[in-house]
Amino acid sequence: MKTAITEMFGIEHPIIQGGMHFVGFAEMAAAVSNAGGLGIITGLTLGTPEKLADEIARCRDMTDKPFGVNLTFLPSLTPPDYPGLVKVIIDGGVKVVETAGRNPQQVLPALKDAGIKVIHKCTSVRHSLKAQSIGCDAVSVDGFECGGHPGEDDIPNFILLPRAADELEIPFVSSGGMADGRSLVASLAMGAEGMNMGTRFIATQEAPVHENVKKAIVAASELDTRLVMRPLRNTERVMTNEAVERLLEKERELGDKLKFEDILPEVAGVYPRIMTEGDMDAGAWSCGMVAGLVNDIPTCRELIDRIMREADDILARMNRQMNAGQAA
Repeated sequence: MKTAITEMFGIEHPIIQGGMHFVGFAEMAAAVSNAGGLGIITGLTLGTPEKLADEIARCRDMTDKPFGVNLTFLPSLTPPDYPGLVKVIIDGGVKVVETAGRNPQQVLPALKDAGIKVIHKCTSVRHSLKAQSIGCDAVSVDGFECGGHPGEDDIPNFILLPRAADELEIPFVSSGGMADGRSLVASLAMGAEGMNMGTRFIATQEAPVHENVKKAIVAASELDTRLVMRPLRNTERVMTNEAVERLLEKERELGDKLKFEDILPEVAGVYPRIMTEGDMDAGAWSCGMVAGLVNDIPTCRELIDRIMREADDILARMNRQMNAGQAA
């Protein structure tokens, strides 16, 4: 299947693995890229330019296909060495960068001069238009269903994607709630040129996370995520567990007096304990409502091949139905 996104990134299928904290390592990115999608290494999980450079080199050893690096720009008292991270991305020959969080304008000149394509993750049409205006090549339009940070507008993809199609001139992919061939066909119908999957890729054999994490996603329904940190206007969709319910109780009790420091035990430094050690009650971890559509743990190739087969079957069936209706 050829779309503007497959052509732009030099990939076989219009499927992107989004950057995910403590998931987007070389083995994850390489598995997705080898299966014909676009794998993404998560830059801030590595943290330093030296470690990111090593991870890019590791990924190069695992695949000869295109892969990207995610750079998320977050407010911080001690920000990462973004110029250093950008330099190793360029030096490593990476051709795609997924940016997220705050405005990526500071890094665009260096990336663009190096011939790198930039896709920015946005949770609203206005942010997507801003990304377009500053020179991003594409955007990933992230609906309210998504795991992680859905923004503060609460617009689901059945509205957000057509709105983006109405306004944008650059290509975009859907993100949030994407899991299968139905997701891809629906995204294309609403104007997207492909889709970005996060939660669905965690439940794959190659995902470098504890088996407990994969089993938790398979066992979950669409009702098992919660929105936390809404009072702080830093909303995040996470899988429910004991720590998350405790966090929500703090939010209810403290109301507008809530400070980030009050919830540190539930959110600070918990990812290694969850993703690596499998302690599923250690704290809040990003997970999308799409968990309700995840029922198995295939290889990345099995998953992507299945998605494309399903999409082809759906499109063929729709075409037959349309032709039959015209014949009648």
